[in-house]
Amino acid sequence: MRRHHSRTLLIAVSIVLLAPGCVEPPGDEPATDEEVAAVTTSEGFEAGTKTAYAAANVTLGSGTWNLNDALIGTLSTDVKTGAQSARMRNSGHVTMLFDRTTGAGTVTIHHASFGSDASGTWGLFSSQNGGSTWTQVGTSRSTTGGSFSTATFTVNLTGTIRFEIRKLDGGANRINIDDITITDFSGGGDGGGGGGSGAALSRHTTLGIPSPASTTDANNFLSVKSGYVVSYNGSRKVPNWVSWELNTSYLGSTARQDDFRVDDTFPASEPQASLADYSGSGYDRGHMCPSADRTLTVAANQQTFFLTNMVPQAANNNQGPWAVMENDLRAIARTGKELFIISGGTFSASSNRIGSGVVVPDQTFKVVVVLDAVGQGPSSVTTSTRVIGVMMPNENNQISRTADWHSFRVSVDAIEAATGDNFLSDVDPAVQAVIEARVDNQ
Repeated sequence: MRRHHSRTLLIAVSIVLLAPGCVEPPGDEPATDEEVAAVTTSEGFEAGTKTAYAAANVTLGSGTWNLNDALIGTLSTDVKTGAQSARMRNSGHVTMLFDRTTGAGTVTIHHASFGSDASGTWGLFSSQNGGSTWTQVGTSRSTTGGSFSTATFTVNLTGTIRFEIRKLDGGANRINIDDITITDFSGGGDGGGGGGSGAALSRHTTLGIPSPASTTDANNFLSVKSGYVVSYNGSRKVPNWVSWELNTSYLGSTARQDDFRVDDTFPASEPQASLADYSGSGYDRGHMCPSADRTLTVAANQQTFFLTNMVPQAANNNQGPWAVMENDLRAIARTGKELFIISGGTFSASSNRIGSGVVVPDQTFKVVVVLDAVGQGPSSVTTSTRVIGVMMPNENNQISRTADWHSFRVSVDAIEAATGDNFLSDVDPAVQAVIEARVDNQ
């Protein structure tokens, strides 16, 4: 993970679980953040040294790896988090020489073209027999220059497993790889609220955790609140994503509190946006989890006004089709449906900034799953389940305040490609493949 001397972390912190059959009303949950019990293997190439491309084993923070036609790059032209990253050329390999015994749920990797080199193609491979044979995981990926993109692969395999990253294009162009994160296999969901890693974290991530997050990674900082869950990016000073449940149990008559403020549940070491950053910026303080989705109690509504739940949002977006969509989703919830919603932004090297470096999303997105009854979870998601994805331009000159939000609908696959996130990760992979490729037309 980022900004750590040891890039292999066993994150084992307290988890709050209800006794079987208990249902806790949203307003009765504590206002303080909960923490998640999780186990990840992470490798950031900070602990080892390898300065030549010739094949050799190297001891890294997570264990021993073999780098073949690959080295550990430290140049200014190496794209990296921290001081070092892996660099491959030709048909180079970066290979784990040890097994995880708890399977793998997802693998997330940061990748980029080295320096000014041309785009490269690479793939992830897995082995469950000690490296004797290998199988490609998911699809091949292509790099871009200048900054990292995030690739997330859904593995969902039990037992012993190891991974290999291969450069597939065979050219002399070079690729940087960094921040490899492997999560445990969670087993997916069961009846009711589900039994996957998302449900174990919070009711607000019942269908899965979109990307690895922890309380120790400044750019993937996990904040589990009573009303929603945030993965926060300290470098951008905006959330990577916010995830929440919506049904009638969260809706009441509480007035909008309008108490915008810095998040006092975050540690002082986590960079945050301030009110001054937004003042005079030309952008709204755009809620991700809306204030109007949390009107049961004053405390629940106040919680949505943390700046960590906001991005700089164009007024034509925020006050136009975005707001209409939010109203429409609440109307669906009032019919007795169970909604799971994830919201955030997409970013690029040319994204605008305001104030003290708060990054403005190029687009804002929402992923919405509509289930038939409150309390349903991953096993209730079928190929017939309504799934809504939208991406809206986030500059006033690119979007009309009177635009119809339906015109911005896209597939979940398209949002995953733009963000590197893995949505609905606790849903059966065969079901995901169908519903994430489809564009909503209801």
